[in-house]
Amino acid sequence: MTTQETQEQKSRRGLSRIWHALGFSIEGLKAGWFETAFRQESLIALVLIPSAFYLGHNWVEVALLIGSVLLVMVVELLNTAIESAIDRVGVDWHALSKRAKDLGSAAVLLALLLCMGVWLSALWHASFWLH
Repeated sequence: MTTQETQEQKSRRGLSRIWHALGFSIEGLKAGWFETAFRQESLIALVLIPSAFYLGHNWVEVALLIGSVLLVMVVELLNTAIESAIDRVGVDWHALSKRAKDLGSAAVLLALLLCMGVWLSALWHASFWLH
């Protein structure tokens, strides 16, 4: 985005600003699709999100199941943004660049662990209720 485009976006108001922001968000999702991890998580989400409606007993459980999946995808996009910004600065190894990338990766790991915990708990309770 050029400086002029940035200034134009900041000067927009109301629905025009929202409409253009939506376009930038869609471009971000398209860019994310070219990242292997995000693409894999998206394909898994296509299975898990509909499954949440079957597995969840009420709207809170469904929201937690879906929210945990979406959280992984959000954190993955943020991690990709961090990696892209670091790579933009340069390809030379630097301790702070490594630290930033490692922190982003750790955030993805924690989101994945949370998601797995929520889903395993829901599956455990669903199988327990069947007996």
